[in-house]
Amino acid sequence: MRTLLLAATIAAASVSLAHAEDVMSSRYGNTTIATDAKGVQTKIYYKADGTLTGKQGTMAFKGTWKVAKGQVCLTTQPEPANMANPFCRPAAPRKVGETWKVGDRTVTLVKGIQ
Repeated sequence: MRTLLLAATIAAASVSLAHAEDVMSSRYGNTTIATDAKGVQTKIYYKADGTLTGKQGTMAFKGTWKVAKGQVCLTTQPEPANMANPFCRPAAPRKVGETWKVGDRTVTLVKGIQ
């Protein structure tokens, strides 16, 4: 019984730690908007299962994402302009309402699906 309790405690701690380390969790159910230096806006909708959808102007795309070695890498079909596959950028936890720069892009995380 004691072994079972210990195993359950370790499993619960592992799940909590894994969720705490998910730098993308604030993006699920929200919209990441990236605007490049030319004013082209790309909206990305991340899902917890490693998939994504998005749009750039009138073009819709879908794909997958993963975080590895401090970067989030997107593979999309079709490829939006200026986002060759895989498209990798530094990954960091963000809060809804936050705006930050990544290269020539200004990125904002907004609440809900926009």
